[in-house]
Amino acid sequence: MPAPVAPGPGGRASFTLAVDCGGGGIKASVLDAAGTLHAPAVRVPTPYPLPPDRPVETIASIADGLPRAGRATVGMPGMVRHGVVVATPHYVTRSGPHTRVDPDLVALWSGCDIGALLEAKLGMPTLVLNDAEVHGAGVVSGTGVELVLTLGTGLGSALFDGGVLAPHLELSHAPVRRDTTYDSYIGQIERARLGNGLWSRRVRRVVDGLRPVFLWDRLYLGGGNARQITPQVLARLGDDVVVVPNQAGIVGGVRAWDLRRPD
Repeated sequence: MPAPVAPGPGGRASFTLAVDCGGGGIKASVLDAAGTLHAPAVRVPTPYPLPPDRPVETIASIADGLPRAGRATVGMPGMVRHGVVVATPHYVTRSGPHTRVDPDLVALWSGCDIGALLEAKLGMPTLVLNDAEVHGAGVVSGTGVELVLTLGTGLGSALFDGGVLAPHLELSHAPVRRDTTYDSYIGQIERARLGNGLWSRRVRRVVDGLRPVFLWDRLYLGGGNARQITPQVLARLGDDVVVVPNQAGIVGGVRAWDLRRPD
């Protein structure tokens, strides 16, 4: 039996199912138009191997236990254009991030209209974006150039100018030194190996290195590992750098529908 309709003005149409798909977990909740959660966020481990139908079924299963909504926002890792997956780094692996890539999964995900699949399964309008873009929707002010970096399994990024979402760039795949990408340089594996102190210094080097590239007005650091940055490093990042809660990945599910995008 479906969960009851979330109470409030406007009925179910004014509520958003917000889903944050990560390399390690899939988290979802239902929010009203003001971004208030109407149920505790539910999190399940990301199941692997992960052909496109599996996250669709997983998200639908989570939604069945939440209050009903009138639309859905799904953030997922990788390059997503107009709801179609160009490439996704973790979901093409056999057992999760940093395991062997499965060529069959690469073929299944490349060009997959995940937005259409989710919309058909959930029975509601569905917006699919890169997860850092949804995260950014929850925190940007809409003034000036704002860069969002999410620190988790790897590095996510989203760029906004005056509230307009720029085309997505997979900054995480760019080399930071030799054959080391940003993903592997400050991802979760390196944080666990180095400890928060040395890892935080790497985060500062990344911020200092990207500053002259973007010349942002504000940089937001989010994701599950942003809170692991040491106070000493935080004090040196500058007044134009703000650490934001990981909950923005859910709250951004409401504001993402109002993002202005290039034509």
